[in-house]
Amino acid sequence: MARPKPWEVDDELWAVIAPLLPKIQRRVLHPGRKRHPDRLVFQGILFVLHTGIAWEHLPQELGFGSGMTCWRRLAEWTGAGVWPRLHEVLLAKLRSANALDFSRTVVDGPRSCTKRGPKTGRSPVDRGRAGSKHHLITDATGIPLAATLTGGNRNDVTQLVPLLQAVPSVRGKRGRPRRRPDAVLGDRGYDHDKYRRLVWDLGVKPMIARRGTAHGSGLGAQRWVVERAFAHLHWFRRLRIRWEIRDDIHEAFLILGCTLICWRRLKSLR
Repeated sequence: MARPKPWEVDDELWAVIAPLLPKIQRRVLHPGRKRHPDRLVFQGILFVLHTGIAWEHLPQELGFGSGMTCWRRLAEWTGAGVWPRLHEVLLAKLRSANALDFSRTVVDGPRSCTKRGPKTGRSPVDRGRAGSKHHLITDATGIPLAATLTGGNRNDVTQLVPLLQAVPSVRGKRGRPRRRPDAVLGDRGYDHDKYRRLVWDLGVKPMIARRGTAHGSGLGAQRWVVERAFAHLHWFRRLRIRWEIRDDIHEAFLILGCTLICWRRLKSLR
């Protein structure tokens, strides 16, 4: 039996996604061409995410529709807020399976290359070339909880509080949803007393390495999970280099990549 391609959507995953998609009613008068099936179009979006291929080069023989059809549907679903809701649903399923660990979270923000567009900036560590940054916060096991996009000139520490605030309220268990972790871990790029106080104000304990101190604080033994999560995230070729001029489209790919990592973790528990 042939191994399924990573962009092929099985019935179980589609049962989670389909209820979140907006329902489009065909016009009774002058209905026009029939809308291409959502499931095939979603697989076309995943094909672009995995391979990094240009939209106009999407192979027609795959049956996913044209690249423009897939791009328009991605923009439509992004505007409808599908991807954050999908991420919340999968996080709730992981929490229900006791797979989420809120005892600590880990943050990091490596750079992603880009050409032009909003949320870019001249990187101070890459000869001033324009770039964007992916900022990620994970739970203690490396499951992505939230991701943000900024210009390459933004300091990592400025995204520490926005990342914590971007973590959704995760259901999946009886009682109140869980949103705030007990602690947040960061490297020396997040070392600033002002932001430590802001993190404390959120009810979260900051565990951040100090600049000018010798290595060996022990945080590296716990922080590696976010680096592994970034390795998994940038395995999607469309996220290695930002080709999209529209920042919301690139952020859609970023969140979609996080949801796919959550789905794989969920399937590995069975």
